[in-house]
Amino acid sequence: MNARTIIFGIFGVVIVVVAFVGASLLLNLLWPNAPEEGRPQLVAIPPLKPLSGTSTVLTPTAIAMSAIRDALEAQTPRNFAGKPQNPIPQLLINADFNFAIAREQLNVSARSDALVIATQFSGGFQARGSVAGSANTLGAIGNMIGGSVGQQVHALAGKAFEQHADIHGTVTATSHPAITPNWRLLPNLTAQVSVADVSIPVAGAKLSVANEVKPVIDNLVREQTGALETRLRNDPFIENAARGQWAKLCRAIPLGAGKGIEKGAPDLWLEMRPTRAIAAQPKIDDNAVTLFLGVQAETRIVATETKPSCPFPQQLDIVPQANEGTLDIAVPIDIPFTEVSRLIDVQVKGKTYPEDGSGAFATTIRQATVAASGDRLLISLLVNVKKRGFFSLGADATVHVWGKPVLDQGQQILRFTDVAVDVQSQAAFGLLGEAAQAAVPYLQRTLAEHAAVDLKPFAADAKKRMAAAVGDFTGQASGVTANVVIDDVRLLGIAYDDNTLRVITDAKGTVNVAISSLTLQ
Repeated sequence: MNARTIIFGIFGVVIVVVAFVGASLLLNLLWPNAPEEGRPQLVAIPPLKPLSGTSTVLTPTAIAMSAIRDALEAQTPRNFAGKPQNPIPQLLINADFNFAIAREQLNVSARSDALVIATQFSGGFQARGSVAGSANTLGAIGNMIGGSVGQQVHALAGKAFEQHADIHGTVTATSHPAITPNWRLLPNLTAQVSVADVSIPVAGAKLSVANEVKPVIDNLVREQTGALETRLRNDPFIENAARGQWAKLCRAIPLGAGKGIEKGAPDLWLEMRPTRAIAAQPKIDDNAVTLFLGVQAETRIVATETKPSCPFPQQLDIVPQANEGTLDIAVPIDIPFTEVSRLIDVQVKGKTYPEDGSGAFATTIRQATVAASGDRLLISLLVNVKKRGFFSLGADATVHVWGKPVLDQGQQILRFTDVAVDVQSQAAFGLLGEAAQAAVPYLQRTLAEHAAVDLKPFAADAKKRMAAAVGDFTGQASGVTANVVIDDVRLLGIAYDDNTLRVITDAKGTVNVAISSLTLQ
């Protein structure tokens, strides 16, 4: 082969290549890379009305009997003393009656719907003085008593006496605690004193120690229980704790781009706006006194961080007594269609069909966008279709495909049904001739099978972060532990307007708080 033949051959190849390149450029000019080009007319949709789910959290806070006992132990004196009045001042002069007792450790237990605090006490009683020496007084008392006792009274005239006796008894206090709408805990305390009866001889008569001591001990116990009752009635500890946690709960919590969220997922925020405080009356069992406190809140998931306003309620709403804690969070997730487009784009971008390489043409999806129109969604696909072979002819085109969004509750995925290529796209594809017929069925099948918004990662992340938010509300401090479990997050329904796709979700679970140490201020 001579040099001329080689040169002509090279020029021939160059001409062929230039021709193919020119044809490709021409086709790309006819079908530019703009997804909006030639988009079908969209049917306007009324804007979605603002919607927040109503969520309820009722938290049982179990205060251990040991914690109550320890707190009362720290506040209740161990030693008491008193001076009973002279029972017969006409007979006994310069009389001094006194006693001193010490209590044992408090015992806290449950009985029916009441809290019972009991303790035993012991101590000593002393009576000393002298018998009156007036003849007229002694004569009157002796005649009144009569018999041998009267004679003994005369015999003891002017003589001093001193007697001692041991004292034993119990104090039992019963509390029927109740929460009031003004954020206070009423202990509703009542107490009873029992003193073992012992008699001592004084001026020839037997003096009942129990009769003399019990009224004084009754007063001492009444003072202690009254002081505790007043302190608890006026103590705003429930309100103060709720105010602090209320402020923590009123916020927007980031949900998106967290661990476990798929690549390309949007940033979302869980907005929690507490609106109502609730409480159920305490429940008492052998192990603890359980207070039930909770909130109702408006909750929603949005695409941008918000700053909700949450005025603290002046009153608690009392609800029927509960047996366990409940957690029910209803959340509408509002996702802009720009984010939906990103999710769909992640699912289908870069896919080439047929996947097995068969057929004369290969169709590659380069970009996907989603828009709402009436009861359907329009998915605009920028695709590249080219003929297979060494010198492949390729062109870009925008294909518009209709589909109805359907929520697959079992799989928690937003899918598309009734997928069909728009007639305008069919006409545009017609310019590609055989390529159009090859691409259309693959595109429809791709969207039906692969173009889905998988919301499971968002549900899982929301589940974890909702539990964390409720855990913050219940509080974590020394002697306090909270256990929050969200059992499931389910997708219940969808709605949308021109700009936003809304998915309604519901989360259910349990929450419990245990207090192992307690301080009474």
